Amino acid sequence: MELGLAGRTALVCASTSGLGLATARALVAEGVTVVVTSRSADRAKEVAATLPNAVGIGVDLVADGGAEQLYTAATDLVGNIDVLVLNGPGPAPGTATETTSAGIDEAIRTLVTPQQQLVQRVLPAMRETGWGRILSIGSTSVVAPIPNLALSNLGRAALAGYLKTLATEVASAGITVNSLLPGRIATPRARKVDEATAERMGVPISEVESSSAGQIPAARYGEPEEFGSAAAFLCSARASYITGTTVRCDGGMVPTL
Repeated sequence: MELGLAGRTALVCASTSGLGLATARALVAEGVTVVVTSRSADRAKEVAATLPNAVGIGVDLVADGGAEQLYTAATDLVGNIDVLVLNGPGPAPGTATETTSAGIDEAIRTLVTPQQQLVQRVLPAMRETGWGRILSIGSTSVVAPIPNLALSNLGRAALAGYLKTLATEVASAGITVNSLLPGRIATPRARKVDEATAERMGVPISEVESSSAGQIPAARYGEPEEFGSAAAFLCSARASYITGTTVRCDGGMVPTL
């Protein structure tokens, strides 16, 4: 299927590794000019150099003024942004009973505020052209909160609620807004988590991976390329009637409708 993305521009946050990089790769394969981002300018430019039609920008998105700085730098390089992919790490683990007001503020500052600021910057041009795609790389915690990740659960659910509300407001302008929720995907981050679990339990990492895969109906971890393909489709012209949704890419792992 030809996705109708050739000639478009995309800003993909946190896209030098993992799911962000997989999404960037899928988009450039469709002829999209992609802005690769990282806190490290050198790393962003290094990764961008490996992709056709890509440029790299180093910005700390959660720093004061980070969203404005990123938007300005991106549009200076590629012009108006047609596709915005929101992505980034979450707060530290912790239980709900341990949650503090400072922790909640940090979760919002990390997972909601800069994302909302970027959205507000890209919307005017999307409205003017009558076309736009906003996609959040979220977490299955949006539909099934994950134990010991109280702050991440809170922040990601808040962002999802904001984006769902936004979707109803901009749909008639040709702008779609969706969230793509990964399950267990074979990324470097997932590998580090499994390594830490294996070390804590005193077992081989293969045992941890086998146990995790056994909880997934597909009986395996997803590949980053599979996630990237799903992301590219939701950003495409072919997904023009899909908006306000949370789509799981989890091999059937989450036991909810």
